[in-house]
Amino acid sequence: MTTTETPHVHAEEPASAPAAKARHLRQLDLYRVITFALVIFIHVLVSTTYPDNVLSAAIEAPLHFARAAFFALTTFVLLFQYRSRPLEARRFWRHRIPLVAVPYLVWSVLYWGYGMLTSPDPVGPLSDQLWTLLIQIATGSAWYHLYFLLVTLQVYLVFPLLVKLVEVIRRRPWTVLAVSALVQVAVMSFLSYPPGSVDYTTVSRFFATLLPYQFYSMLGAVAAVHLETMHGWLREHRGWVLAGLVAGLAALETGYLMSVGHGVWPEMAADAYRPYLLPWVVVAIAALYMTGSRWAAGRQRAGRFISWAVDRSFAVFLCHPLALALLGPLIEFVGNRYGSPWTTIVVYPATVLLTFAIVLVLRRLPWSKALTGRAPVRAPAPVP
Repeated sequence: MTTTETPHVHAEEPASAPAAKARHLRQLDLYRVITFALVIFIHVLVSTTYPDNVLSAAIEAPLHFARAAFFALTTFVLLFQYRSRPLEARRFWRHRIPLVAVPYLVWSVLYWGYGMLTSPDPVGPLSDQLWTLLIQIATGSAWYHLYFLLVTLQVYLVFPLLVKLVEVIRRRPWTVLAVSALVQVAVMSFLSYPPGSVDYTTVSRFFATLLPYQFYSMLGAVAAVHLETMHGWLREHRGWVLAGLVAGLAALETGYLMSVGHGVWPEMAADAYRPYLLPWVVVAIAALYMTGSRWAAGRQRAGRFISWAVDRSFAVFLCHPLALALLGPLIEFVGNRYGSPWTTIVVYPATVLLTFAIVLVLRRLPWSKALTGRAPVRAPAPVP
């Protein structure tokens, strides 16, 4: 879900002093693949269940850590590369921003066009639709997942400032995290329990800004600056991480069920901005990194597929909602006959397979970079 290149160190070995050119952290490959697999699953789950389904929303709630994990990953990867070398802001922006901005604009137009073609209602004058498109581009709302790219662009814009704070992060990591966490709790509380005078339209505008995700980015920044310490601690304290997962999940589900018990709609009680998600999210991100580290230190099962999937992860993120939309007749067919959870069980692998098929086509096109952020894949030469 991000085009950021990944630095390279062997997973379970102590990381040495950073070289002039950052190395590849193999553990982040599995981290990335698991995360975008969960993002697809959340979207399938929401599309194949009703918003008042208490059980499906209870499953959905903890899986929201996936979006936080990607914001942490994006900042982690960037800052790991620049934690010990200077950054020239304009050069950085020229290189990074087009890799996300161009696909963002292209897919905003594509989804806008798809929405008009499939709308059951009259679409109105073209001038009105073009104005709608401009608003959607400005707000990340051309489709339900595109806000992520808009927030990623904001991360890129503020990243040079974050590099200037590396020494502060190095000397006072816990202070930095504590301040960021306080801001995060305040923002999440506002988004989840807004004052009566603030309508939902105003609240929803914050979803496409960096503000609700800044703590996750800062978490990635601190982890990048203190990678060696963080990596070693997680390796030595796996039991604490597992205990934290259980405790965090229990707190999350308790908060969710209490909210539902007080009359909150299950879909709202399970959204990603509820403060009771925060402890779980932090521990889940740590556990995901730890899982990737153990995998990278071992036999790296399915390693070739993981590498292949990582190279296409940004494209998968961009087009999987299109695949899911195209599977609407399958959702209706299975749902009407078998209901939940069979609809989710059938539609999830179908969505993954169709997404990969679309990505394979897109990566072969001459304009692949505009569609996927990656250069076209060359077809293998025929064997003579």
